[in-house]
Amino acid sequence: MADRLAGKVALIMGAGSVGPGWGNGRAMAVRFAEEGATIYGTDISLEAMEETAQMIKDLGGTFVALHCDVTDPKSIEKAVHDCHAQAGRIDILVNNVGGSAAGGPVEMTEEVWDSQVDRNLKSVFLTCKHVLPIMQAQQGGAIINMASTSGIRWTGSAQVAYAATKAGVIQLSKVVAVQYAPHNVRVNTIIPGQLHTPMVEVRLAKQRTGGDVAGLLAQRQSRIPLPFMGDGRDTANAAVYLASDEARFVTGTEIVVDGGMSVRCG
Repeated sequence: MADRLAGKVALIMGAGSVGPGWGNGRAMAVRFAEEGATIYGTDISLEAMEETAQMIKDLGGTFVALHCDVTDPKSIEKAVHDCHAQAGRIDILVNNVGGSAAGGPVEMTEEVWDSQVDRNLKSVFLTCKHVLPIMQAQQGGAIINMASTSGIRWTGSAQVAYAATKAGVIQLSKVVAVQYAPHNVRVNTIIPGQLHTPMVEVRLAKQRTGGDVAGLLAQRQSRIPLPFMGDGRDTANAAVYLASDEARFVTGTEIVVDGGMSVRCG
């Protein structure tokens, strides 16, 4: 442990995983714990956080599991309240919950559009609504919001609601960063590209290639200039920096973690 986050309390929304491996939430929880933070992790499924909890326990760290459905405003309010009531402070907030749905405006139903907005964008608004007063009272804190390369460019398929909401997360972060800078609250965004996370094998391969995991991975790798595909640990390393005092003068900006995919032509 380098103790870059020693003494800090981190609330990570979406700290579980849909399967074995390094999802973004699990990786961030483990890396933050390695750096000395106390982790309060939320997920809609407590079972999804069991492996995360065990990995942190094996490190000698502290992990507290909280149930939260980010599409339910009262559930978010309770999770934030419980974390603050137990820990006495919240130094780091990570908004990691999200998911995509296929289709453009014609193909996508209004119900799917609304559900994407609730899950990907409104959830970030609501966590900030409840955590910012705590950080303002502390006169300090760091918020890390997870966006996507879909929010800054075309990434290979029409998913208009996901792209729009992730672009919204980026701009929400900029506005809140400026508003709360006088209170020493920093707000930044991580923009992951097409990583090899458990989500790829458990859900995306079934949706897009009929279960052909190798085929989907090959498609995704073909878009990445670097000769390998990153995973949640790459996202987590960026998050550690943004959460730490090393980034004390960094706010209202983004770190793109995509192996160069978003800057290539074609």
